[in-house]
Amino acid sequence: MTAPHPATLDDDELLRQCSEVRTRRSGPGGQHRNKVETAIVLTHSPTGITAEANERRSQADNRRAALFRLRVNLALKFRTDRSPDTTPSNLWQSRCHGGRIAINPSHSDFPSLLAESLDRLAADDWDTAAAAEQLAVTPSQLAKFLKLEPRAFALLNTEREQRGLRPLR
Repeated sequence: MTAPHPATLDDDELLRQCSEVRTRRSGPGGQHRNKVETAIVLTHSPTGITAEANERRSQADNRRAALFRLRVNLALKFRTDRSPDTTPSNLWQSRCHGGRIAINPSHSDFPSLLAESLDRLAADDWDTAAAAEQLAVTPSQLAKFLKLEPRAFALLNTEREQRGLRPLR
């Protein structure tokens, strides 16, 4: 069994693997924002992948936003090995019905699902039809899901072009 993707770890475990820097940022928010270190920068120590949030006046709100962004960045930039016979996770299966996947890109499950789909695509050499079959969704639904995060869709097309496959629209 392979280690879980870091994007799927619970908050406490993921934060244990991160360094956190609190800092000030300029911009809207008034004097409170300029005097207090409410901006949060998280760095995942094992991978060096970072995320930042500074749009809220609350440090706790910024930490939550940075953690979500870190999960998305990990999903985009870090791959875990998937064997060809790996079945979709329970989370993936719970979100799929009739060949369709349903999720809001701001939902806390989104980064885990994104990581799983990108890992599957990488394992299938970025062949969307093969990956979609393994994930029990249609190829168009997989593409539609990846379009929820434009950087994921761009990654898919970059990888496909490097392999001589046509890009998806």
